[in-house]
Amino acid sequence: MPRQPRLDASGLLQHVMARGIERRKLFLDDKDRECFLKRFAGILEETQTQCYAWALIPNHFHLLLRTGPTPLSKVMRKLMTGYAVTFNKRHKRAGHLFQNRYKSIICEEDPYLLELIRYIHLNPLRAKLVQDLSELDKYPWSGHSAILGHCKNPLIPVVTDEQSKVSNPKAPSIPSAKGGLFFQFRPETEKDNKHPENPVNPVKDKPVAEKTIEDVLLHFGETQKSARRRYREFVEKGIAQGRRPEFQGGGLVRSAGGNKTGLLGRSKEEREKGDARILGSGEFVMQALDKANETFERGFRPPISLDELTRKVTKDQGVDMKELVSSKRTEKISNARSIISYLAAIELKNSGKEIAGYLNLSEKSVSRCIDRGKKLLYRDEKLLDYLE
Repeated sequence: MPRQPRLDASGLLQHVMARGIERRKLFLDDKDRECFLKRFAGILEETQTQCYAWALIPNHFHLLLRTGPTPLSKVMRKLMTGYAVTFNKRHKRAGHLFQNRYKSIICEEDPYLLELIRYIHLNPLRAKLVQDLSELDKYPWSGHSAILGHCKNPLIPVVTDEQSKVSNPKAPSIPSAKGGLFFQFRPETEKDNKHPENPVNPVKDKPVAEKTIEDVLLHFGETQKSARRRYREFVEKGIAQGRRPEFQGGGLVRSAGGNKTGLLGRSKEEREKGDARILGSGEFVMQALDKANETFERGFRPPISLDELTRKVTKDQGVDMKELVSSKRTEKISNARSIISYLAAIELKNSGKEIAGYLNLSEKSVSRCIDRGKKLLYRDEKLLDYLE
């Protein structure tokens, strides 16, 4: 059965997972993890994407994201391809790092936001990377310790002195999970309250990652101290639940934890509303599909056309279309063919036959171009910008 296209729309909550190829390790040491998180932090801020929960396991990772104006596919492409380039350079390896594409599941917010935060943050404990909750509290490779304030939040990008002098007044406000703008916690004491008539004041000029943690804690209390205590108690109660297969998506039956009892009495049409890419009620499934402007039958749509990709590459590489499809083999022309072949095949999902006909090459030549294009991409990840 062919895989379904991903769903995406600004503001949707998405559980994202990716594994190493052949279940190999994505992170060999702490430097790898630091590199991944540093890159991720910059992307979150640049794209105004919220990350409510995250956990790095040696051979995979989990993220709970809400995208802003930038599509999830672009966020993940920047993160995964960029990290793969750096990882391969550092460990002197070549080839794919990740197993296929990432998996993303749209999640209904009211029943699942806090449950997924807990589920994702308990992953290191389930994977026996830590022995107990006390050790998880200080574990630096999941968002749990950052929410508790025991570790510095690595998703807050490091800002240089030069960058701190530049502000962006046009940056969009990020809506909170509760529907309003982000707010600071009420002060712990009245003495600290500079605005007693309005104890909850809007937060300004804070990184997205910092605002997102405040957004999470506001579900648990009005002061930071009490919210952190209640959040930890909530996480602790989830330990006994073990693995939660229903969090892998699948519409109504999955939302019921695999138990169909709760679906009895519903119409057949209502029971059948479901989608493996969505975790939520039947009504939410249909709303999510509508918001993503997609039907079940709709096929894959590439971000740009092959024509548009070719125009961008040839213009940037200083090659015209006649040279591109000619028998010439200068380095400049070969680079252009290789970049187009790789991006068209891997990102735009064009077949080798289609690319061969387009570039006036044999399919065997296209295969060689794809391999060469992959090497060029590993040397310069900015080649992905041609897809934007």
